[in-house]
Amino acid sequence: MKKQSIILIIDDNLNNVKVIVDNLNYLGHTTIVARNGEMGLQRAKYAKPDLILLDVMMPGMDGFETCRQLKADPNTAHIPVLFMTALHSLEDKMKGFEVGGVDYITKPVQVEELVARVKAHLTIRYLQQDLQQQVDELKSFTHTVAHDLKNPLGVIVSYLDYTLSYLDTTSTEILRYDLTQVKQTGEKTISIVSELLLLSSVQSQQVAVTPIIMEDVLWQVMRRLDLEIKKCNGKIILPELWTLPLGYQGWLEEVWINYLSNGLKYGGNPPVLKIGTREEGNMVRYWVEDNGPGLTVIEQNQLFVEFSRVHQGKIDGHGLGLSIVKRIIDKLGGEVGVESIVGKGSTFYFTLPKYNGDDF
Repeated sequence: MKKQSIILIIDDNLNNVKVIVDNLNYLGHTTIVARNGEMGLQRAKYAKPDLILLDVMMPGMDGFETCRQLKADPNTAHIPVLFMTALHSLEDKMKGFEVGGVDYITKPVQVEELVARVKAHLTIRYLQQDLQQQVDELKSFTHTVAHDLKNPLGVIVSYLDYTLSYLDTTSTEILRYDLTQVKQTGEKTISIVSELLLLSSVQSQQVAVTPIIMEDVLWQVMRRLDLEIKKCNGKIILPELWTLPLGYQGWLEEVWINYLSNGLKYGGNPPVLKIGTREEGNMVRYWVEDNGPGLTVIEQNQLFVEFSRVHQGKIDGHGLGLSIVKRIIDKLGGEVGVESIVGKGSTFYFTLPKYNGDDF
């Protein structure tokens, strides 16, 4: 369960509100108070609380009607509502469930009951949110698989279909060209599958972090990118001093591969990439500064979003690289980001926990 949650209390009884606020604040939650149903509806809409504690007996709009309106509004319908009431009849309890409440807290409020029910329903709430996020990611993942594999496979089929149709009359030169296109497209398809598998494994796999000699990781990555560096006459400048972070080498190679290959593609002509690092408290920051055209604010906001294509129509990418970077660094306890000014290049960075020497 999250350490801090936003809880809205809708109750006109100040003594009751004080008991609830004092105890929930002590547990680290943020509390918001509304003195009546109308005010509660407004604050629920704009504060977007994780949980609502709602008194049944209030002047004006009672708790049942307040709950009914909360559930009728798409902005607040998903928020769990716990009724607070001294009513004990089955009819009253059933009415609360019928209008959308999930549970009751009896009045006068007992602290132990309050804490237990709030904890239980916040846990359920976060499990539901995590499940919904996984469902949304699965839908996006499925769409990406279908979209990104359909195009290159279609190209392969088209070339083979054409070649088979004119096989008897096709020259060796044209046949060689067609087969080369099939080979290149097949390699692209394999690359897409590899990235999709990596994206999936990062989400599900648990790894043990160890101290990382980042300079060794960079040399390994530069060997993998050697042909690409030579083709664009690129230059990569490494820092002289390095700090040991905690991480997982296989994943970090993929992070650097994405950052450096993007810099080589979209940097200057020729691309010059400066790699830097510095300590920031208990974290270590790494970055790649390029001499490219830079990015607009809108483009920066889309970069690490899964399945987006900032340069759609201009590059051969398929929108997964930087989202994989974000997943990896999130999993390793760091952050990713970009700083850029149009016309002055971009700096892509990530952070990792610093190795303090006593972690192992």
